[in-house]
Amino acid sequence: MNIDLNTLSLKELKDLQSQVAKAIAGFEDRRKREALAELEEKAKAMGFSLAELTGVPAGRKRSPSVAKYANPANAADTWSGRGRKPRWFSEALAKGKKPDDMAI
Repeated sequence: MNIDLNTLSLKELKDLQSQVAKAIAGFEDRRKREALAELEEKAKAMGFSLAELTGVPAGRKRSPSVAKYANPANAADTWSGRGRKPRWFSEALAKGKKPDDMAI
């Protein structure tokens, strides 16, 4: 592949630069995946998992949160009690309702 860079416009050079950057990143990703697959295969052949050998724990699987509270105005609008309080929940508390009043 022989490209005369002096004949390309600035836009064409920048396009070429972005294509090269993407190609490099893709190449590195492929190499990492190949290396990881090879290491996992080798560990499996020896009766281990790669996570056991590296000391990296396997990702924690979380179960989906269960709704604990429902909007009194719209029962389909629910909240699990985790994270930021929804506006309807805060407004209901401000009006004097208790969390138990909105519990499912």
